[in-house]
Amino acid sequence: MKTDKIISWILLLMALTAICGLALITIFIFKEGLPILVKVGPVKFIFSMDWYPSEGEFGIFSMIVGSLAVTCGALIIGIIFGIGCAILLAQFCPPRLVSILKPLVELLAGIPSVVYGFIGVVVLVPLIRDYLGGPGLSVLASSIVLGIMVLPTIISISIDAIRSVPGAYREGSIALGATEWQTMCMLTLKAARSGIVAAIILGMGRAIGETMAVIMVAGNTLDLPQSILDPVRTLTSNIALEMGYAAGTHRQALFATGVILFIIIMILNSIALVVSKHGIKSRKIL
Repeated sequence: MKTDKIISWILLLMALTAICGLALITIFIFKEGLPILVKVGPVKFIFSMDWYPSEGEFGIFSMIVGSLAVTCGALIIGIIFGIGCAILLAQFCPPRLVSILKPLVELLAGIPSVVYGFIGVVVLVPLIRDYLGGPGLSVLASSIVLGIMVLPTIISISIDAIRSVPGAYREGSIALGATEWQTMCMLTLKAARSGIVAAIILGMGRAIGETMAVIMVAGNTLDLPQSILDPVRTLTSNIALEMGYAAGTHRQALFATGVILFIIIMILNSIALVVSKHGIKSRKIL
């Protein structure tokens, strides 16, 4: 019993350490970024598109739009192909083939982001420029690169979620005359919705927080994108590009950019968690 209590206390301390680390990071970011937000005004800082640090103009609206556009594009690609691959590997592929393909998919998560960015610059950007128009460095290029980067996360977790659905659900559906595809679409995916949403949340977190690959293929212009072929600058790219030489209010503005990014991620995660909880309730009803 004493050993169990010691282990439980150790695990509690480890959990509290992680929470304290997150709290310290949050406090530090807000401490550095809030002064410029108060000075400039949150409305002007968020909704203005004038980013001229040397002149004291700080507006990040175009970067917010760029970040959301790139993230949405990446999620569209990641969700369509990721869930499709998960369905194939979890339900329709032979087990021997799954044992080979699933580890290969998971290995994609270990490739450095700079490698994805380099491949995007060398291969993807010229293709977009030659066949679709524009400079090539664009929302589309960033979305495709990030969509490929989030695939391993979405596929792996979605497979586990689909496999966790009790076999009795599938057997009952087949016994009632449903086809394999009808069972997957109408029953299994609904029962596994909470796990799939969790996979999408993690994929979204990587997509919106990615920096290096986006810097290489996005174009990094401050103009508001008019189409998916236009270049953009994301919030993370702006911080990475300018933090090395920023000072004074410019440095504070970059921290304030991090504050806005933090708030956006919290809002998106909260929305996804609400959907996930709704999925768990639906599963209980089933």
